[in-house]
Amino acid sequence: MRDLMVKIGDRIRQRRELLGLVQPKLADLSGVNTRTIQLVEQGKGNPSLETLLRLIEPLGLNLELVLKTPFQNSNV
Repeated sequence: MRDLMVKIGDRIRQRRELLGLVQPKLADLSGVNTRTIQLVEQGKGNPSLETLLRLIEPLGLNLELVLKTPFQNSNV
């Protein structure tokens, strides 16, 4: 499960950075606090499905892509 959380966090961080967003801006857009975003991106958080959906929506990601394995950098 830890590996999955790390992959999810990596995808969210990479997409956020690709879009030029800093964590506080993603927090504003998603309604998820910055500390939760930090934990998720580090693979240390265990976000609820609702939190995960709130995070990925402003990034233009869908749940299938975020959960998909193996991790493919080109699809972030």
